[in-house]
Amino acid sequence: MPNVIDVLKERGFIEQATHDQELNDYVNAGPVSCYIGFDPTASSLHVGSLVPIMSLAHMQRNGHRPIALVGGGTGLVGDPSGKTEMRKLLTEDDVAQNVLGLKSQLARFIDFADEKAIMVNNADWLTKLAYIPFLRDIGRHFSVNRMIRAESYKMRLDSEEGLSFIEFNYMVLQAYDFLELRKRYDCCLQMGGSDQWGNIVAGIDLIRRVEGKNAFGITFPLITTASGAKMGKTAAGAVWLDPERTPPYDYFQFWVNTDDRDVARFLALFSFLPMEEVRSVGALEGAQLNAAKSILAFEATRLAHGEDEALKAYRSAISMFGARQISRDLLPSSKIPRESETSDDETVPKTEMSLSEIEEGIPCFKLFHHVGLTQSSGAARRLIQQGGGYINGRRLERFDEMVTARDIEDMQIMLRAGKKHFFKIRVKR
Repeated sequence: MPNVIDVLKERGFIEQATHDQELNDYVNAGPVSCYIGFDPTASSLHVGSLVPIMSLAHMQRNGHRPIALVGGGTGLVGDPSGKTEMRKLLTEDDVAQNVLGLKSQLARFIDFADEKAIMVNNADWLTKLAYIPFLRDIGRHFSVNRMIRAESYKMRLDSEEGLSFIEFNYMVLQAYDFLELRKRYDCCLQMGGSDQWGNIVAGIDLIRRVEGKNAFGITFPLITTASGAKMGKTAAGAVWLDPERTPPYDYFQFWVNTDDRDVARFLALFSFLPMEEVRSVGALEGAQLNAAKSILAFEATRLAHGEDEALKAYRSAISMFGARQISRDLLPSSKIPRESETSDDETVPKTEMSLSEIEEGIPCFKLFHHVGLTQSSGAARRLIQQGGGYINGRRLERFDEMVTARDIEDMQIMLRAGKKHFFKIRVKR
């Protein structure tokens, strides 16, 4: 079995690691437990969380036990890392509801059956701590001088709002989580984003001081697109893993729209396709590179939403944009259908209208509002005037252009608002 640290390095997951040689020896010595903390500030994770999720999945696939720690306790305090202002404090009911959503999404990537992976909530121990004993037993191991030099605090200390006392405790609480997981599950490896380096190192130091044992840390790079944008952020907002927030078809299209320069890198990070296949994508261009984007979209959607939804999204894209020829030797381990498909889409919203209604003619802005692509006729006018309205792939020039029988193709009309929002009208005689 390959060393999982080498796997993570090869695929681009690791930015920093503590004690490189000792970490390799620790992992090679046998199955280990590792953990990552997830912030329960929402009921859904988003694409920006995929690097930590995929790293836990790789750990499990290489014989190790992942622990997903949901910050039910720390979520009541708020992590200052990477924030210029204090986070909104959550109630216990908010956190409990959000935890349910996070576990269902993580279960798509990680097998929790038979304790092959574990989900824990740090509220189980943090909310039971007694303040004075905690200060005496744990707080005494922390140097304020060293804490305020941590990157996670610097930004807040320099901000107008400053760093609140409640947030100042966050590093101590996260370090205590690491110590608690070491005691409960013999977990000696914590992983997290690059902004968590100071918190992770604090936990390693606490374990050494309290128990005299070694512990290890790995951080992931901040993933940005080739254009420099933060991964998972679009003009429409975050790309969520919850299908109610980001439907599987929209999720698929997010990946199809990947910048050419990012395709190979994203295949390495966000799919489990073998690296010997992924490396070949770097030399592709044109139609072959576009086919690789379809495979990236299919594999990413399959992981997040299941194979059925990935197939529906793929077939919907075919029905609207036409089939891409995907050769059998391109990323052959992918389960994407290789034959040309012309299946009718199953996920694009649709309705039926009579031929007589269409023949009478309907102003396009009224039609866009009528089917729900915009919230009002005024919004439809603005959309079309700004060049964002399409019929059957043709950009509309005027907001009052009449939609008539001449716009019917194969007894249907395809409307599009912007790049991603479609609506199909099936025409009945």
